[in-house]
Amino acid sequence: MEEKDPIITSSDEAPEAQEATAEDTGRVAEDPAAALAALAAERDKLAAENTDLHDRLLRRHAEFDNFRKRAKREREQYLEFSGAEMMTALLPILDDFERAMTVASNDAEYVRGIELIYKRLMEGVRKLGLEPLDAVGKQFDPNLHHAVDRVASDEAEEGTVLEELQRGYNYKGKLLRPAMVRVAYKG
Repeated sequence: MEEKDPIITSSDEAPEAQEATAEDTGRVAEDPAAALAALAAERDKLAAENTDLHDRLLRRHAEFDNFRKRAKREREQYLEFSGAEMMTALLPILDDFERAMTVASNDAEYVRGIELIYKRLMEGVRKLGLEPLDAVGKQFDPNLHHAVDRVASDEAEEGTVLEELQRGYNYKGKLLRPAMVRVAYKG
């Protein structure tokens, strides 16, 4: 873009400036088509630059929106599954309660107390998203079960879980710990 001398219209300007202004005006008057073409080219250049800047602005805005959404999603996932570590730490305690309930005791109040504590603990962790897996009597699924033993059985169908040695759990729909099981086979 060429810069032209500004046209000064005040009456106290120098005579040389008045002559230069007259020459510039004459030049524009002599070739108006060229001046129009130059202005059109400059307008097109500015329009292209404006379009480019607008496109860059929209891209930056979209990038920022994507960043904000990704950060929100990551924060939600972190908060959602940060409890998984806590639940993993609680699993041995739940296992101990289950083992304690299978032991015979002469003190009925003690047994009732253990059962109540276990029941309340399970209610609490279920509200937080922990769900026990049911394995006994179901078909063995390597995604949900960890087979530690195979037992010959004529009564059960092949691949059926006969016994659960350690309960498996899902946390908010994802497997937290597979169930340790004994699986039947025809023998």
